[in-house]
Amino acid sequence: MYRKGAQDKKRAKVFGKLGRELQVAAKEGGGDPSANPRLRAAIAAARVANMPKDNIERAIKKGAGESDGSTYEEIRYEGFGPGGVALIVEVLTDNRNRTASEVRTAFSKNGGNMAETGAVSFMFDRIGEIRYPSSAASDDAMFEAALDAGAADVLSSAEGHEIACAPADLHAVAGVLTERFGDPNSAKLVWRPQSTVSVGEGEAQTLFSLLEALDDNDDVQAVSANYEIAEETMERLTA
Repeated sequence: MYRKGAQDKKRAKVFGKLGRELQVAAKEGGGDPSANPRLRAAIAAARVANMPKDNIERAIKKGAGESDGSTYEEIRYEGFGPGGVALIVEVLTDNRNRTASEVRTAFSKNGGNMAETGAVSFMFDRIGEIRYPSSAASDDAMFEAALDAGAADVLSSAEGHEIACAPADLHAVAGVLTERFGDPNSAKLVWRPQSTVSVGEGEAQTLFSLLEALDDNDDVQAVSANYEIAEETMERLTA
């Protein structure tokens, strides 16, 4: 019973974050997915997470102004975690002061510290990222289709296909691939680190506590970090 309750709570948190993205996407570009690439990507992500259709439609209506709903703004926080790991925290919030305080507390309680905007983002590249399951296409078929669509790079593995492109090309590339392979698991802008920082076992435990605290915050949509942990260390931490 406890396990089911924990799973339900986790699912509700995921749906809450997806709902915010749906609302903001609909507010910015309108409630018609065919004319709003960001909304189309948000709907695809919600479907992958098995978010109920009614929830999706309700969030879109709120964002498009068809029903009352909170107004969210997008904010980016930057900081450093244990071992000098650089972090970018992207949020959607209806209360800037509350969120800033909560994010700052998560950093300070878990071996990190907040920094000014721009303090770490120069260590990352802003790119468009599209993800497909490995079953969507063969490695060669995905590579050729993605490059023909304007992608800059394709990485395929047993876990799936990861397509990278310029931010301005994200929705055009995603549109071409969707026509050929169906909806992707995700299509969004991400921060990709230019280089990584090696983190030892002790620092890794504290870093994971920080990442968990940030992810547990309802306002936090995504966290990007530039850490690298040795495989044997990861095995000990997850044993």
